[in-house]
Amino acid sequence: METQQTASAKLFIGIDIHKRSWKVHCSTDLFAGKSFSMPPDPLQLRTFVKKHFPDHEVSTAYEAGCCGYSAHRSFISFGWNSLVVNPADIHRKGKERFTKTDRIDAQLISRELKDGRLESIEVPDTHREALRSLFRRRNDLVKDFIRIKSYIKMQLLYFGIKVPEHFDNDHWSHDYRKWLDEMVFEYPIAKASLESRMRYFRFVDEDLRLVSCQLRAYCRKHFKKDYYLLKSIPGIGGIVACGILSELGDLRRFSSVKHLAGYVGLAPGVYQSAETYRVMGMTPRAHRLLRSYFVEASWQAIRTDPVMQAYYRKHYGKNVKRIIVKVARKLLSRTLAVIKTETPYEIGVIE
Repeated sequence: METQQTASAKLFIGIDIHKRSWKVHCSTDLFAGKSFSMPPDPLQLRTFVKKHFPDHEVSTAYEAGCCGYSAHRSFISFGWNSLVVNPADIHRKGKERFTKTDRIDAQLISRELKDGRLESIEVPDTHREALRSLFRRRNDLVKDFIRIKSYIKMQLLYFGIKVPEHFDNDHWSHDYRKWLDEMVFEYPIAKASLESRMRYFRFVDEDLRLVSCQLRAYCRKHFKKDYYLLKSIPGIGGIVACGILSELGDLRRFSSVKHLAGYVGLAPGVYQSAETYRVMGMTPRAHRLLRSYFVEASWQAIRTDPVMQAYYRKHYGKNVKRIIVKVARKLLSRTLAVIKTETPYEIGVIE
């Protein structure tokens, strides 16, 4: 009697990806496999698999990082199953927590993939990924803008120069900039230092304005429906709407507010053992950039929306930071509802 193969053999490839090389571990459903290094080229990996595992169903996984999703898209084009995983989702046992090498990382990814314990993160399409790159560039410019303003203030403080009271705030008016340009120092070299910083300040300021305009214009053109739905919510302006569209993608993929809150990081950590139950505060696992945007948007929401203001005052007297996180969670709920129902938000009235 002839035996027939009822299922195809399976190959599980864990990859620790770096710029100059990949550490790869291949294992099958029957054998532990082996590890090796190779150049960072998906085509060479496909050649290796075709030579040594020609009839196997291939699954690959690697950690999300600076190398992006190009390798993932190549693996998908080969007809392979591919996962891009959060490094925190890879389980480590005992001494594995204290020993880290590229070889061990590749082996762990392959093992977890083989055991079916890995879930892929949401991989954006190339269009959304391009938009995200511009949004994150804007965030870098914001950091540079804050930093150069601090340097200029630091130089004035160091030389004992007192800023006039009507200029001493976060808004740098044209009059304040003119006052800085006309400042006279005892030695010209100190003036040259300030002039250099002012040139950099003006460059970052102009570039930040340009990138912000490009973001808003692009979202108005290519994501018009969702962009204006988001802008109808008090507290969410053009930049926050662009951030939601670029970082979260289509909100319709989230099944519930709990799912979305867990992704953004506006969900509490919980510790429960027997009769002990403690709420640990906001979970450390979060999309930190977007979470900060929602918290900032909440401060604007309580100024413009009577319902949000009433919700804030309802908790008044507690820790202010905790209250604003509650408001941010409520704002997140509105955001999801507006997108799913495709109905613009209307400001409520307190009776």
